[in-house]
Amino acid sequence: MSDRKIQLEIQNKIALVTLNRAGKKNAFDASMFTALEQVTDDLKHNLPRVIVITGDGDEAFCSGFDVNPENPLVADFLEVLGKNDIEPARRLVNRVRKAVDGFVSLPVPIIAAINGLAYGGGMELATRCDLRVMDRTAHLCFSEVRLGLMPDWGGGPYLTRLVGSAIASDLILTARTVNAAEALQIGLVNRVSEKGRSVDDAFNLAEQIAQNGPKAIRHALAVIRQSRDLPLEKALELEAEMAAELIVSGECIHGITAFMEKKKPEFPD
Repeated sequence: MSDRKIQLEIQNKIALVTLNRAGKKNAFDASMFTALEQVTDDLKHNLPRVIVITGDGDEAFCSGFDVNPENPLVADFLEVLGKNDIEPARRLVNRVRKAVDGFVSLPVPIIAAINGLAYGGGMELATRCDLRVMDRTAHLCFSEVRLGLMPDWGGGPYLTRLVGSAIASDLILTARTVNAAEALQIGLVNRVSEKGRSVDDAFNLAEQIAQNGPKAIRHALAVIRQSRDLPLEKALELEAEMAAELIVSGECIHGITAFMEKKKPEFPD
């Protein structure tokens, strides 16, 4: 692993994004948010078909926000405390959200390979991905209220949409730890992997996705993502419009031709 705070590798049209601060349980300091923005920009200019994000090492996916004093954002945080002025606090939250929003808005499926503990903002980041594959020995926790804080990486609304308000209330308000078996049962993760295999299994899932029509995947994903915020009638209208756009693109010619010829389809990017 290189000394880059976030490592990016692309192979066979699948990108692997690795949070690279194992010594800090892959916690985010100011430089990590900047690195995430750089990786996002790199991916925009060389868009893969699927993205897998994981943490370096076998201990942590991501432990969230780095609260150690050497993190420059901690100084900003401490400066906000005790002041009757919401604007500095709002700027701090928006700084974090800008980096996370940009990454999870990339128009391809994003799979979190939760290789170890995911706490606080780290669990929020995983929740905001499209799919989650979890090591059976990992543990998850929305830990913010233990510190007198609350989710602010976008995890609260996304968790509620994912598992419902009752379960979201349980997880966020108690800050209790969830193991892999419960995470799978409540729909917080899609799959549970044997120890040490979360990245491999996430890649297998990514390969299944990547062999399908890339335009079809992006159009369908856009409907899935946007439908969370739309009334049913509007979501149906969006689906019809996206389906029409996809047909006009002609991508289905490759799939239908291969099907008729009993061949495996090969879709251009």
